[in-house]
Amino acid sequence: MASVTDSSGAAPTALRRTLGFRDLVVYGLLFIAPMAPVGVFGTLDAKSHGSVALVYLAATVAMAFTAFSYAQMVRVAPQAGSVFTYARKGLGEGPGLIAGWMAMLDYLLIPAVAYLFSGIAMNALVPEVSRWVWTALAVVVTTLLNLWGVRAAARVGFAVLAMEVLVLLVFLVAAVTVLIRDGARRGWLSPLTGDGSLGFSVAAVLGAVSVAVLSYLGFDAIASFAEEVTGGSERVARAVLFCLALAGVLFIAQSYLAALLMPVSAAELAADPVRQGPAFYNAVESSVGTWLHDLVAVSKAIGAAFAALAGQAAAGRLVFAMARERRLPRALARTSDGTPRPALLVAAGITLIAAVWAARRDDGLDHLVSVVDVGALVAFTLLHASVVGWFVVKRREGPPNWWKHLVIPVLGAAVTVAVIVEASWEAQLVGAVWLAAGLAVLFAQRGRRGRPEGAGGDGPAAGPGGGPEGPQGGPDKRPGGDPAGPGGARRQTREATRRPGRAARRQTPGARQRP
Repeated sequence: MASVTDSSGAAPTALRRTLGFRDLVVYGLLFIAPMAPVGVFGTLDAKSHGSVALVYLAATVAMAFTAFSYAQMVRVAPQAGSVFTYARKGLGEGPGLIAGWMAMLDYLLIPAVAYLFSGIAMNALVPEVSRWVWTALAVVVTTLLNLWGVRAAARVGFAVLAMEVLVLLVFLVAAVTVLIRDGARRGWLSPLTGDGSLGFSVAAVLGAVSVAVLSYLGFDAIASFAEEVTGGSERVARAVLFCLALAGVLFIAQSYLAALLMPVSAAELAADPVRQGPAFYNAVESSVGTWLHDLVAVSKAIGAAFAALAGQAAAGRLVFAMARERRLPRALARTSDGTPRPALLVAAGITLIAAVWAARRDDGLDHLVSVVDVGALVAFTLLHASVVGWFVVKRREGPPNWWKHLVIPVLGAAVTVAVIVEASWEAQLVGAVWLAAGLAVLFAQRGRRGRPEGAGGDGPAAGPGGGPEGPQGGPDKRPGGDPAGPGGARRQTREATRRPGRAARRQTPGARQRP
């Protein structure tokens, strides 16, 4: 596609439409990671009294509310800014900035955690090389792939995702074989009802759900590629919903089988927190063998780096979109061959600093993991509010569907607020500090004259230049937006042609009596 320049004509600020439905799902699953439950399986098993599969079933339903809200708003505003753009449409400029600002915290720190996971795993395989070196190497390699272009990165990501899914299928087949041959170590329904060692508790299951929903963080990154997909916004909406549903099936299946293979009870795990981290690996090793343990570990090491690749790509698109609306330095809105390279480099630099800092500390992983979720959860909450604001309060699409546009967003917001309340005090503190910084930026920008360029709060669904999305999902090449909405310019023209005549009649006494 042709490049779009900013208002000064200085540099192109358009992304290139090259992604298909499969590419979107690849990015979403890469960011989530098909075997995400491996790291938190033991914690969830202990917290839920053995009902770990039920936890993931409930978490899938809970996050489906958020996925549905994304699907609603991506049709309204198919732009790279994702929740930043959606909150601007539904709630206004200020909430839009805050939503983007909080999402940026998530998009910068989750890749840092993934890079660190990769560095730790590679250091375990090759201990002669420090884990911070492996971590930095993973950042450099994936950043180069992202700079190469979104299509090239998607191809490499597809190969890595295929490897991860293959390893998961090997685990599923091996687990089923062992269960048929040797039987289950727990009751066949225990992953849904509890293993009986602590008794079933709804409160315990809900408490575990607040942790399990963090496994799904990343599916929302699909919406960041709305300006780079062929086929329009409907394809993005379907990809968001499909990715979450597929991740839910994979999570429930692997947690169910792993629970049946567990050599210890949920009560024993709860009494010894040190055993919770490697619980999944221990179950695999004791039931299937060391070879599968090592295979899963290698898959996690490689998969984590490419989960970070998807997260870094999403972070770059968010930074790009905020810069294009002059909420961040305008230089970050430039593109080269349809790739937002300046924004990607800034995102990569911040992530590199955080990941290497954590890799050089013994407690670095604990610090990072404890603070990554609040930014995304606050952004999700504002996303749900945006659906209500756009469809119910402003009624921009006609009479609202009360179930889709009010009930589901309210339920989704209740889930995200509940998880924020359950978050660690460190996460809440970091989130509060980051929020305060965002508010400071907002007030500083409000002190400047004029609105940010392209701010069209209630305008039509926009492409990268702020204009409406074309019939084939392509953007209107005109820079800036039309705040008056579709047909607004025509209405203003008609009004302008009417006013001179009316003014002349008011100024000429007796004008109505003239023949």
